[in-house]
Amino acid sequence: MKRRIWELDAFRGLCVIGMILVHFIYDLVELYGLVDWEYPAIFSIVKNWGGLLFLLISGICVTLGSHAVKRGISVFCCGMLCTAVTAGMYWLGFAGKGIVIYFGVLHCLGICMILWPVCRRLPTWALGLLGAAVIALGFWFDTVTVGTRWLMPLGLLHSGFLSSDYFPLFPNLGYFLVGALLGRTVYRKKETLFPKARPDNPLIRFFGWCGRQSLFIYLLHQPILTGILELHHLATR
Repeated sequence: MKRRIWELDAFRGLCVIGMILVHFIYDLVELYGLVDWEYPAIFSIVKNWGGLLFLLISGICVTLGSHAVKRGISVFCCGMLCTAVTAGMYWLGFAGKGIVIYFGVLHCLGICMILWPVCRRLPTWALGLLGAAVIALGFWFDTVTVGTRWLMPLGLLHSGFLSSDYFPLFPNLGYFLVGALLGRTVYRKKETLFPKARPDNPLIRFFGWCGRQSLFIYLLHQPILTGILELHHLATR
């Protein structure tokens, strides 16, 4: 049985907990209007950097495992499920149009995994160069507005685009490839970088468990949060 690298699971779990925090604050402010205040600084930090860290970790992990395409298809299908659910919420009048997830983190991560067998053929230096180019192009795309909605997965947006979760391939595929570069170099031995640490620490074990179950937590956390807030709404009417 292949031994898991505990810090990758733990950091992925930390990202998942941060994501739940961000979505909970978003629900309180935007979806239910239970509080009326500006987003705290921690919201912007986790929202902007948590996703980047998650993609880096995913890039590292793709070099350590196998069946990337199979897993990528599964993750992308879960992303489409999120699209269907959020679109249903909008069509049924439960939320505004901005709730719809057109190309979120699961869509992006699924495509990154599907593309990995092609990128894997590149030498390490070329992989890093490609990652840097994709990131740079993504920042340029952010300054451009186009007249069609079909380029949205790439990071080219039309005027008025809104989404509650948006992770375009540019620059995020670049972060994934940088993670793969770290996997080939820093984790080339496929073992922990902290051999003297104690992964049986309860806090580390908790974050590690969250990291191993990250896909299921992502799919279930929003219905659970929505259910709790709906019960609160009904109790205070």
